[in-house]
Amino acid sequence: MKREVYLEKFKAQLDEWNADLERLEAKGRKANADAKLKYDKEISSIRERMSEARKKAAEIQNANESAWEDLRQGAEDAWNRLKEAVQQAKAEVK
Repeated sequence: MKREVYLEKFKAQLDEWNADLERLEAKGRKANADAKLKYDKEISSIRERMSEARKKAAEIQNANESAWEDLRQGAEDAWNRLKEAVQQAKAEVK
């Protein structure tokens, strides 16, 4: 896969997950105090993972053509951790 296509896909998914987080935050604001603490903790953890994924995307974007493939595995790992966290948070909120 070409780097540009990979990054476009990566960034589009991050935007989608960010929208999911905004919906979770809205639900969290309406929740009782105990549930709100849980929402806040989950959302904070996911935001940290999103930041990590964005850093990996920036590394790929700034890497030379031969190095980006090596960086791709780290990005995939960050992507998978983030995907799992978002899915878990969405499942718990339902």
